[in-house]
Amino acid sequence: MTQVDTDTRDVTLSQGEPPITLTPRAVEMGKKRIVEAQADTPELILGLRIGVKGGGCSGYYYVYDVATKQRKRDMVFDFGGLRVFIDDRSAELLKGGVLDWETRLLGYGFKWQNPNATGDCGCGASFTTD
Repeated sequence: MTQVDTDTRDVTLSQGEPPITLTPRAVEMGKKRIVEAQADTPELILGLRIGVKGGGCSGYYYVYDVATKQRKRDMVFDFGGLRVFIDDRSAELLKGGVLDWETRLLGYGFKWQNPNATGDCGCGASFTTD
């Protein structure tokens, strides 16, 4: 299993149930990505940042990054040693969603099962809501 630095300086975990769920495979691969990214930056990576931005071919698209600080609107949850940072607006668009890791013939990556999405672009990278 991949080890992730569990230093919690400057991180306040949110109370209550997370608005999203991560599969064990998503947690494992999230940890792996953080370890890989940490080798390329001198800044301490605190966790995985996930969110939603306007744009893409369907109206919104999913974003993934590393978190090097906690922002004012961030909620932070611990999933088996993987800290996940999500802003409050993205949390509303992803509420009830499940983040998984998918390996396909031509690629791999995170994959959402988002109950708030009423349509998507087919590639799974962007979605629309009512």
